[in-house]
Amino acid sequence: MAIFVAFVVFVELYYGWRELLAPWARLSPMAIAGAVAVVLVSYGVRAMRLFHYFHAEMRGAYLRCLGLFLQHNVLNNLLPMRSGELSFPVLMARYFNVPVVRSVPALLWFRMLDFHALIGIALVVTAGWPPARLAAAAALLWLPVPYLAYRFSGWLSRWLTGVSRGGRLRSLGLKVLAGLPQSPSHFWFSWVWTVVNWVVKLAVFAWVLLLFLDVALKAAWLAAIAGDLTSVLPVHSVAGAGTFEAGVVAALLPFGVSPEQGLPAAVNLHLFLLGTAVLGGLLSLALVARRR
Repeated sequence: MAIFVAFVVFVELYYGWRELLAPWARLSPMAIAGAVAVVLVSYGVRAMRLFHYFHAEMRGAYLRCLGLFLQHNVLNNLLPMRSGELSFPVLMARYFNVPVVRSVPALLWFRMLDFHALIGIALVVTAGWPPARLAAAAALLWLPVPYLAYRFSGWLSRWLTGVSRGGRLRSLGLKVLAGLPQSPSHFWFSWVWTVVNWVVKLAVFAWVLLLFLDVALKAAWLAAIAGDLTSVLPVHSVAGAGTFEAGVVAALLPFGVSPEQGLPAAVNLHLFLLGTAVLGGLLSLALVARRR
């Protein structure tokens, strides 16, 4: 909360909120509406990942699944230090009777895929930078990480099944591993939906950043990625205020964009992100009104 308050006061003293928000009045309403619509589509794609992953429990209830995701998303964006993640197992138990021992491992799997996708896209965007061979080698080594994790979890599950000792600890381990992908289709669908979601979402965020700042497209992509990566910081303020902007500004520095130029654009991009998240949260109230 201290970071949030300090950031709001800093922006007012250094720029003035009225001047910082003025560029919104010059934007086309159709352009803004189009960007919001595409972000909402990316939310739908991300909900498909959840829907397919828990298809047995969610069969025929995609809209409720989408509402669950939108509620979890808005809490994740507004609450500090990733505390919004705690809402996922609560919502899964509330709307679909999925126990914590299954929902939490699935959430960790999703977050690993999200992090992998963000770093992978960043490596692709920077592929043309020297040394090119090093970037290509890093991308090739990074690409199979989710598959290796999936194979390792399967091996570990089979090993625990064959172990005769261990009692409750062994039983708990098997229950936790049961929350991870259990089949090739389970794995591939979760991975593909993750990549599609992040490509669409980051493309929109890069485009929105370009509305406020004249910079190369590559810089806009990397700034959008850096802003999102700040959410994993151990100290993350309310609504990510200040920390998100710091990530965006830091990613723009190598492209010759000064903090004075980059900060207003970063703030406006963050406001767009929060606005779409809150809009999704409001839509979720209608989607989950009828509970099972």
